[in-house]
Amino acid sequence: MKKFILTTVILTLLACFSVCRADDTEEGFVSLFNGKDLTGWVKLGGSGTYHVEDGTIVGQTVPNTPHNTFLCTEKEYGDFILKLEFKMETPMDSGIQFRSHARPEGDIQRVYGYQSQIDAHLNQDMGRIYDEGRRGHQHGIVWMTDETAEQKAKLYPMAMNEWHTMEIQCVGPSIRTWVNGVAMTNTFDDYDLSGIFGLQVHAGGPGKIYWRNIRIKDLGKTEWKSFFVKGEDGKLKLEDARFVLPEDWSFNEEEGYLIGRHAGQSEDGLVVSDGVYADFVLRVTYNIRGGNSGLYFRAEEVNTPWLLKGFQNEIAGNAKDSALWHTAGDKTPGRGWVASNDELVNKVRKADSWNTIITAAYGDRIIDKINGFTTFDIIDPLCEKDGKVGLQLHGGTDMEIWFKDFQIIEFTEEMKKLIDRE
Repeated sequence: MKKFILTTVILTLLACFSVCRADDTEEGFVSLFNGKDLTGWVKLGGSGTYHVEDGTIVGQTVPNTPHNTFLCTEKEYGDFILKLEFKMETPMDSGIQFRSHARPEGDIQRVYGYQSQIDAHLNQDMGRIYDEGRRGHQHGIVWMTDETAEQKAKLYPMAMNEWHTMEIQCVGPSIRTWVNGVAMTNTFDDYDLSGIFGLQVHAGGPGKIYWRNIRIKDLGKTEWKSFFVKGEDGKLKLEDARFVLPEDWSFNEEEGYLIGRHAGQSEDGLVVSDGVYADFVLRVTYNIRGGNSGLYFRAEEVNTPWLLKGFQNEIAGNAKDSALWHTAGDKTPGRGWVASNDELVNKVRKADSWNTIITAAYGDRIIDKINGFTTFDIIDPLCEKDGKVGLQLHGGTDMEIWFKDFQIIEFTEEMKKLIDRE
């Protein structure tokens, strides 16, 4: 009897140890699928079907139907780590929507937003990010990411009728994916900081896909910090920034934007942040009416007519919009043009209208986008590691420019630990 009791205790302790180890690994995760039915999910889009079978969600195509179908969460999420497993019976096109939304389109609800690709026809696309129903296939560009994910995925072909893992992490504007534990995508984007998840059944030929163990670690939600805010009197003002040549600046209160007008002074008119920023995503929406301007970042105040030394995203109302220029100081030379993409900018820039530039600065990596399309993604070991951010009215010329949505997200140490993990 004693031997039996001791054996039972040992087995119980081993089981407990195993469970505790599993719980430690999955600490903070909760299931999005109860294994029994589709409570908490809703079907949107086309005619594909979904049902529960042996603790899995089964998605199946309906041939000769025109629209992609999505089984979507009813709840939206902001920052998160999503883990799941998937299996395909035959090669097919699918994907995991995240931070997505739906809009009426004809007689369906069209799902749009970020998608982590699942495609056994083209293994090299596994885990790459596609902007479903929005930027995908615009201006000849399919993917939001470079070729890194494609090169890695070629080394890890997707076997049919076997379970594979997908992991998606969003921390502020940072987006990362892993397939079978291999890091695939590592990028930054500003379009959405929250939204729904969706399991896609692509329109087209016959196919069946299974999902299980769908769980999420909810990391809350990241918000943009704006340098333009409303004061207690309801009027717009700068926050955590100051004007240089204040007479050149005024707010259009009715429309909610900042106007910069410059009449040929030799000194630059500027909006300069009070604080210094190291790793961040910065964005501004602008409408240039004449002259030359720029978006400064990682810049230092110096004794020159242009007052700031460091990086500047050009705003010129031409193909150089969003190009990266490095400005000289009073005692140090600048590097001039560091990166540009005139051909793409000519395609995506809107003449005589509002445009949006974002810059992601993370260590030595700098990514720039205009209207959502990446103009460059470089590693620059010579770059400044931190500095001020600002808006420019170029000296020595007459100009007018309107600015709105001058905002920043600064990456905290906690966020960077997640972004940098293997």
